[in-house]
Amino acid sequence: MLDLARLRALHAVSVHGTVGAAATALGYTPSAVSQQIAKLERETRTTLLERQGRGVALTEEARHLAATAQELMAIVERAETELEERRGLPAGRLAIAAFASAARGLLPGALADLARRHPALDARMSEIDPHLSIDLVAKGAVDLAVVHDWDIAPLPTPPGVEQAVIGDDLCDLVVPAGHWLAGRESVRREELKNERWITQPPGLVCHEWLIRTLREAGCEPDIAHMAEENPTLVALVAAGLGVALIPRLGRGPIPEGAVTVRLDPVPVRRLYALWRAGASRRPAIAEAVRTLREHWPATAPEADTNTY
Repeated sequence: MLDLARLRALHAVSVHGTVGAAATALGYTPSAVSQQIAKLERETRTTLLERQGRGVALTEEARHLAATAQELMAIVERAETELEERRGLPAGRLAIAAFASAARGLLPGALADLARRHPALDARMSEIDPHLSIDLVAKGAVDLAVVHDWDIAPLPTPPGVEQAVIGDDLCDLVVPAGHWLAGRESVRREELKNERWITQPPGLVCHEWLIRTLREAGCEPDIAHMAEENPTLVALVAAGLGVALIPRLGRGPIPEGAVTVRLDPVPVRRLYALWRAGASRRPAIAEAVRTLREHWPATAPEADTNTY
């Protein structure tokens, strides 16, 4: 009989692409994942992973087996959901994916609250970009994802995935303290034609929003510096190297050398919780979503900001 834990390890590699990424998602070491798959190869008398450059690739047989593993995991999930629903209390493991600023600004308090009120619930978070986490929810690799979208790029929700709005995160223009806009209460997008920008790399939602929105306002943004983390972007602004658009969630204090200015109209990104429809009755999902929404007002200030 095939071992479900070994099938789960193979499925994780198929979803995440590498043994290392699968190990991170499962909470194992890469060695442990490799051992599980090696045992599965012996059980099935089939080669499942092949060397490909510095990484590995699934064989055709492995892809079929991973698809079967996903079906079995869905059956197990339904059984676990029914048991948890009968008990009426959140319990078991809950794998949560969250993008960086939500992982920093929203999840710590929400996870601590869940742990305090529901000791039988083992919630575990991984920091994952929304482009990836949505697909991971659909494939059963994570139970719940915290994601965001912008007005120009609505959230694509795959079939079989449900969602709930957590809240709206406002964004500010951050400029060096000596910048010509530093004393302004607000600025329109059309006024930013000649600025040097500091932003996230291409492929991330914030980068795409900046490019498309400024172009629509007649500005071709001059991207001077790129970094993934918002605190790094703010530090570059404080050093006088350009301006940046920074969401308020998880931003932290604005350091000396930088100030915020309201961009008119104010850019807004919306946060959502996503989960599979098959797990919608699970008390752990409902309680986690409720807790995230409950913690939102304290973590995303909506009042206009100035220098911190």
